[in-house]
Amino acid sequence: MEKNILVTGSRGFIGRNLLDALRRREDVRVDTFDSDDPAEELASKLADVDVVYHLAGVNRTDDTNNFGRVNRDLTRAIAEQLVTQQSKALVVFSSSTQAELDNDYGQSKQAGEQALLDASERGLHVCLYRLPGVFGKWSRPNYNTVVATFCHRVARGMKITLHDRTSQLTLVYIDEVVKRFLSHLDQAPAQDDKWGTLNQTFHLTLGQLADQILTIHDIRTTCKIPDLSNDFTRHLYSTYLSFLPKDDFSYAANLKTDQRGWLFELVKSESFGQIFVSTTHPGVTRGNHYHDSKIEKFCVVQGRGLIRFRHVESSDVIEYPVDEGNLQIVDIPPGYTHSIENTGDKDMVTLFWANEVFNPDAPDTYWEEVLL
Repeated sequence: MEKNILVTGSRGFIGRNLLDALRRREDVRVDTFDSDDPAEELASKLADVDVVYHLAGVNRTDDTNNFGRVNRDLTRAIAEQLVTQQSKALVVFSSSTQAELDNDYGQSKQAGEQALLDASERGLHVCLYRLPGVFGKWSRPNYNTVVATFCHRVARGMKITLHDRTSQLTLVYIDEVVKRFLSHLDQAPAQDDKWGTLNQTFHLTLGQLADQILTIHDIRTTCKIPDLSNDFTRHLYSTYLSFLPKDDFSYAANLKTDQRGWLFELVKSESFGQIFVSTTHPGVTRGNHYHDSKIEKFCVVQGRGLIRFRHVESSDVIEYPVDEGNLQIVDIPPGYTHSIENTGDKDMVTLFWANEVFNPDAPDTYWEEVLL
């Protein structure tokens, strides 16, 4: 059965992400209301609604009266209208952990919470979320969180200022917030369960945040990918890329060129090794070495070649023909000297993976011709 949804604050950071997710569902009909829309439209938009995602709010303003006007008064108006209509709708409210603090913003959010809690005593179904700093795509620098500000500045080569590296942060990723909000469409919380909970938050210092963003920024030159098994690092990388200027999505590969062709590293990581790409001119052979422990994979994606192996204790040569018409991924075991020859009439392009990052001080690479 299709549900009627109203999203307030749909042009804000959380609202845009939620609205995008709702548009991918076929079981909802979505309407929006923002704080600068005509107030007289509110009552009609709340009529027959099943779920209200009340996200409209003011985080920063030059006029502190705007905190009360939106965070408190608009919330009260929504609560009163729904109670008057004897609505059965669920109101999901995005409050803030700052509601516990004695500042204008926090107090306005607490007042909004109280308006909904009072209405719940009169039958309104509510679910309140005290969100920490939310980060992710489409957030606004100098407004939503320090993550947005730092990502925006670093992506543009601007300096970032840290007043206290040890300052503690609690953050939540936007996809976690959207996922929790959407869960209430499929299973509404109990009437007496008025506070929503998040499944995953992240705790770190301001200095740690800055260091990670700068490390991510440097990937284009170092090729070093951080540990993406860490959820926060993976989400932060995605967030940083969303702040790239539109004319800065691409960057030049660091080509190493010689008489054989060129080669460049794509990415490398202590956790998964490294990936690199090369061209090899017709008739040219690369390799003729073996490894004690390092393993590799070769894949010729353009042209034609011949991969040869010889166990270092044997004179028998093993040959694997490879070409672009029948893509093959060839494993390179340790203890086999190996080479790859371009046997075609055009440049051969090969994708390589090694299970460890090349260390010039301990290369684990020993030169020995395959063909005796």
